[in-house]
Amino acid sequence: MATSHDHPHHGLDLGYARVSTTKQSLERQLDALGAAGIPAERIHTDKKTGTSIDRDGLAALLAYARSGDTIVVHTLDRLGRNLREVLNLVHDLAARGIGVRSLADPLPINTTDEGMGRIAFLLLALFAEMERTFTAERAAHARAVAEANDRHIGRPIAHSADKIDYARLLKAQGESLGQIAVKTGIPKTSLHRYLTPADQAAPPAS
Repeated sequence: MATSHDHPHHGLDLGYARVSTTKQSLERQLDALGAAGIPAERIHTDKKTGTSIDRDGLAALLAYARSGDTIVVHTLDRLGRNLREVLNLVHDLAARGIGVRSLADPLPINTTDEGMGRIAFLLLALFAEMERTFTAERAAHARAVAEANDRHIGRPIAHSADKIDYARLLKAQGESLGQIAVKTGIPKTSLHRYLTPADQAAPPAS
């Protein structure tokens, strides 16, 4: 693993891999990063339990990275625990002159690219913001209808809003329920409920 005192004076591709439990394997991500030409000494990793918020590997990578470098990940979600966290980190890195590139997202991201990779990331951020707005509007409408009818609606949400936002974004990108379930950890039965527009959730009243 590289350290801050041995950074050369030119831009590097730096790898990062993360799994959320000690039972998961980093092998697939490490193989992809190696195939992308990143040597093992430039790859930082985190393998923590689901209850741990410490990411020492990412912290070391961020301390080592310099302007002109590019952080490469298998998929963009490896950089954070939710979409908002990922977007904030990518923006912070951009302010430091550090790019981010993903290898296996449906629309591969490369924030250093002025072409489609850059556009893909901007669209990702735009869709996330739009979906948050639409979700808030649908929730406000549902509450207004419920209050008008003097009743409470829905069941407690078992998954975080950020995770549901990410699921909706993946659906908009054309991913199957199975793929979304794997990436978000939300069961298909719950995804059906979260991803069904409010105006289609129930048949119209007769």
